[in-house]
Amino acid sequence: MVITEVRIKLMEDNSENERLQAFCSVTFDDAYVVRDLKIIEGTKGSFVAMPSRKLTDRCPGCGCKNHLRARYCNQCGGKLDEDRATRDADGRVKLHADIAHPINSACREIIQSAVLKAFNAERERSKQPGYICTYDDYDSDYEPSSYAQVVGELSASGRGYRTHSSHGTRGSHAHAHAQEASRSEAKPSEGFGAGIL
Repeated sequence: MVITEVRIKLMEDNSENERLQAFCSVTFDDAYVVRDLKIIEGTKGSFVAMPSRKLTDRCPGCGCKNHLRARYCNQCGGKLDEDRATRDADGRVKLHADIAHPINSACREIIQSAVLKAFNAERERSKQPGYICTYDDYDSDYEPSSYAQVVGELSASGRGYRTHSSHGTRGSHAHAHAQEASRSEAKPSEGFGAGIL
């Protein structure tokens, strides 16, 4: 596994979180991208924080999910225990869980050194006239014209596009768009059942 690209988005004057220096994305083997890593200024210098999500738990009254820092339930308004978050070995409250992360220190060091090297280079580039950040360019790298195109490409590759109820209805929307596209291209037939596909 080789890091083939690192893109950096420098934070401008950020009074809300002064320690956050930049966001970044890392591409592995020109094939897999991990976005939203953070570069944070620590007491011993800058370090890389992996992308994470806020941890939640359920309200004992109504069962609605709430962030661990919430004092009242977002659904029913019931008071929540303020000390319900678990703590790590050092006694710090655990409020976030990594979405993607290295599983050993050697891998972490490879990623961190590549990101910090790119971060320092990006800071130097940002001082040049005409500087443009490339972090958000991923959105324009590949934009299928429609869900029908996505479904067609996935079907052609043999991977399919399945819908799982726990993941929303995107797959069914794609399937519906694909059917609509095929209907518009199909010639109408005559007789019983005409127009039914």
